[in-house]
Amino acid sequence: MGERAEGDITRILRVLAEKEGDQATATARLFQAAYGELHRLATAMMRNERPGHTLQTTALVNEAYLRLVGNAPVAWQSRAQFFAIVASAMRRVLVEHARRRSAEKRGGGWKKITLDGNVQLAGRSDLDILDLDLTLCRFAEIDPRAARVVEMRVFGGLREKEIAEILGVSERTVRGDWRMAAMWLGREMRGSP
Repeated sequence: MGERAEGDITRILRVLAEKEGDQATATARLFQAAYGELHRLATAMMRNERPGHTLQTTALVNEAYLRLVGNAPVAWQSRAQFFAIVASAMRRVLVEHARRRSAEKRGGGWKKITLDGNVQLAGRSDLDILDLDLTLCRFAEIDPRAARVVEMRVFGGLREKEIAEILGVSERTVRGDWRMAAMWLGREMRGSP
């Protein structure tokens, strides 16, 4: 994403946070300015889904965005925070879609996600999205911050610097949370004691 688009997004988020001007117009402008990056995130998520997936990339972007603007107003703080919240919304859309599909076919329709080569959970590169979601929810009870790091990195594609900014911690803390979470999640998802 270019500097101009990043600046536009930041400026629009500021307008929305300060409740200045026409909020509906600002919301529409935000979607237009962020669409390219939102589509890139959704494409990365969908690339790891099974062929013939019934949820299309554009539908994922639209559904996640509609959930954001349809819910209670968010006190936008930054571009990174916006994309972290969008990543969370996309995760919920994919998980709900996977649950509906697996309810239709017992054990069928389970979604697999493949993490980037540099983003591995204890040696696993091919994960079931429902399994990851359930395990991540259990992990959030133990370490909510580290669970957010995983969510923002895996589902949102955010960089350590952006995650650190959102969580108000150092990049070193983010790296430590990631390593610990990856080991715990990998162990739990393999079924090891």
